[in-house]
Amino acid sequence: MPQLETIGHTLLTVGELSARSGVSISALHFYEREGLIASERDDRNHRRYRRDALRRVTFIRVAQRVGIPLAEIRDALESLPAGRTPTKADWTRLSRLWRTALDARIADLEHLRDDLDGCIGCGCLSLRTCRLRNPDDALGATGTGPRRWQR
Repeated sequence: MPQLETIGHTLLTVGELSARSGVSISALHFYEREGLIASERDDRNHRRYRRDALRRVTFIRVAQRVGIPLAEIRDALESLPAGRTPTKADWTRLSRLWRTALDARIADLEHLRDDLDGCIGCGCLSLRTCRLRNPDDALGATGTGPRRWQR
């Protein structure tokens, strides 16, 4: 069967998109159900993806890797222009949206890295001195014993 074309661009099958992106077919179907990517259907009702889906899938995977929730990824992708492949300027605009949150996450991770060595031996029994769980012994003012427990 010859490949479908749209506006001069060959459409990709789900298998081709999977092979090119390195993302499983089931993940691509999930992304589509979640509104992160879209497909068209051919005359046999098979999914076909525009080539810009490759960039979108890559964007999704990178954003997930740094901990951005799928809902935020969906919102960002919905802000991209329909009907054309996003440009570098489009991607730059999206990355700026997350810059503050990513900078805060980096600062938190650096804080954890720098303070974790003092925490390993304490077993979190010293709430007075634990800088990770109880900075400045804020919980000590509420009385003795455990005040919170989180996994």
